[in-house]
Amino acid sequence: MSAPAHDDHLPEDPVEAVTKHIPVVIPVAGAIMIFLLAFIAVNLA
Repeated sequence: MSAPAHDDHLPEDPVEAVTKHIPVVIPVAGAIMIFLLAFIAVNLA
């Protein structure tokens, strides 16, 4: 008998799919937050 075929293609972990984008998403979100806070501060002043 032949050995069973191993499927090396595992389903992608959703946590790993998100965490690889964190170094880009956090600075972009921070820049947007700073812009919005500055925009609000200028409008209230």
